[in-house]
Amino acid sequence: MNDHNVYQTNNSETEETPEQAQQEREKEMQDDEEELHKLLLPNVHDLPLTPPSAIDFNFVAYFAPDFLKPGHDQFVYRHANGLCVIGLAPTHVAFKDEGGITAVDFNVGKSDRSGFKVTGKRKKNAQHFESNTAVCKVCTNNDSYIVRCCVKGSLLEVNNRLIKQPGLLNSSADREGYIAIIMPKPADWLKIKSSLLGLEDYKRKREEC
Repeated sequence: MNDHNVYQTNNSETEETPEQAQQEREKEMQDDEEELHKLLLPNVHDLPLTPPSAIDFNFVAYFAPDFLKPGHDQFVYRHANGLCVIGLAPTHVAFKDEGGITAVDFNVGKSDRSGFKVTGKRKKNAQHFESNTAVCKVCTNNDSYIVRCCVKGSLLEVNNRLIKQPGLLNSSADREGYIAIIMPKPADWLKIKSSLLGLEDYKRKREEC
């Protein structure tokens, strides 16, 4: 057999037939459909028992246990845009009083925080506070507790609903019962972040107590 015949034989062995090409295309399409199906319809056994809340999905949770005083545990939920939502952590000492929290007063320091009005994209009239600045006072049947900013920044909003509905703190302190929203500068956030605990570290700390 000469070289020309050998080349023709090898070429015919490696050349893909139309049927083989069609089968290959169908297999690729099937693989793509299976991959898309996995993305759109994940295995039900891989899903969590309960879907993540908007808080879990959009915010990173930090905690300031014993902030300035023992038992004064607060949370800081930080959004990707830098906004920080602050409130009472579930282990805050106020929740241990019989009857829970019965009143919230934003008239602390030298001004009433509930009267702040921030306007425009540049947040005009925003008050700039230190991390230890008092935001409000929460009251129980037996005592009262000062809630502080936890982060240095501009106070953009306080939750005025708590004035008429203080019970929101007892039922959903990490959602409808949040205390305030603060916008720290990036440099100030980096400083305070090192003193805060992540969720797992916070849980371990409180389990040890």
